[in-house]
Amino acid sequence: MKFIPSHDSAWHAIGGEDGPQPHPKPAAHSLLTLEQWHAVRDTWPAGLPTGLIVPNTVDVETLAADLPRLALLVLQFPKWTDGRAYSQGHVLKARLNFAGELRASGDVLVDMVPLLARTGFDAVQLRHDQLESSARRALSIVTDHYQGDVLEARPLFSRVAA
Repeated sequence: MKFIPSHDSAWHAIGGEDGPQPHPKPAAHSLLTLEQWHAVRDTWPAGLPTGLIVPNTVDVETLAADLPRLALLVLQFPKWTDGRAYSQGHVLKARLNFAGELRASGDVLVDMVPLLARTGFDAVQLRHDQLESSARRALSIVTDHYQGDVLEARPLFSRVAA
């Protein structure tokens, strides 16, 4: 799991004084809203590292044709109690085989990190009051599961003592 500071300098949201620009100019490591992407995807250069901010209300299966062109998807958790982005992440990685980086952002707490890893997230932007050291520790507490996940489709019963 990669931990991204809230001021990620590698990816740049395309916006202006009045919010997101409706028709951004192509640039490497652009982080676009879904509306921006829909406005420019037909003219956006192929092979340009591009990221997309995806609200948790979006049916990610509608993005299937665009996934090969996207290097990063940022799935949003507007509240830690709203888990729809877990399902989005699972669908993107397990069903749609998204090969790019899948990042959780928003109201992301340390306690969420293990499930984020199990549902396909590669990276996380923790909420400002959460500690990366605590999140790393949370990943190491439980390492074996009975249920399958994105990384391991079914449980390995050979680990269970007979």
